[in-house]
Amino acid sequence: MKNLILIRHAKSNWDAPLKDVERPLDRRGISDAHLVASNCASLLPKIFVIFCSVAKRASETALIFSQTISYPVENIVYKQELYTFDAELLEKAVRTFNNDYDNVILFGHNEAITNFVNKFGDVFIDNVPTSGFVSLQFDAISWESIDKGKTIKFLFPKDLK
Repeated sequence: MKNLILIRHAKSNWDAPLKDVERPLDRRGISDAHLVASNCASLLPKIFVIFCSVAKRASETALIFSQTISYPVENIVYKQELYTFDAELLEKAVRTFNNDYDNVILFGHNEAITNFVNKFGDVFIDNVPTSGFVSLQFDAISWESIDKGKTIKFLFPKDLK
């Protein structure tokens, strides 16, 4: 059994003229990330690894979640291939995960996340919003062999306000 939790980075700040990869979170993003993180602890497996895009907004979101759920921030694994907006590239990255990990939390980007959860989950989600949390479960022994899975839970900031 493989379990994948996908979390879209929180709302980012577009005010400063920065490269896309360098954009930080804005105030609402920070607040929403804290809100979802503080409400997702009961939805997490006991043992997991966190993989994160190298983008600043994704890493800041991962740091907020990690601190909230008491996960050592130094254990976050940053992966360049997770800095993608393409679901096929995201799928390719997921299929390369080490099979020693049965439970992965992934911090990434849209459209990749929404398209991924709609391809592999059994519940259609029109759009995974910023700070959105979606948990998928696969009846598979390897990441390479994941196929249609089950959408276990989704949690969005608007559901908590």
